[in-house]
Amino acid sequence: MATVEMTKENHDELTQKDGIVLIDFWAGWCGPCQRFAPVFEKASEKHTDVTFAKVDTEDQQELSMQYGITSIPMIAAYRDGVPVFGQPGALREADLEDLITQIKGLDMDEVRARVAENNG
Repeated sequence: MATVEMTKENHDELTQKDGIVLIDFWAGWCGPCQRFAPVFEKASEKHTDVTFAKVDTEDQQELSMQYGITSIPMIAAYRDGVPVFGQPGALREADLEDLITQIKGLDMDEVRARVAENNG
């Protein structure tokens, strides 16, 4: 699956579905973002069971503010509608693969219980 453009209009539809969604917050003027883009794209072709979304922080300023983006690139991840990861900085290919493996291996019952505990 190629990457999809995430906007404020399709954000909820993409992040609240079952499965894994990885989000790359980027901007055209950002050198590290440009270097990370091919790594993200390559992973999207390899992991067809994962949704890879890109957010242009210049075009989607409201969405960027919603996430509190202060540094890009920024990677965020959801699994089954639950936010499970967020970190600024470009990842090397091996690190992105490791992140995907870790997210796939999460016990979502445990994650939901921990989220409920923290929100309760």
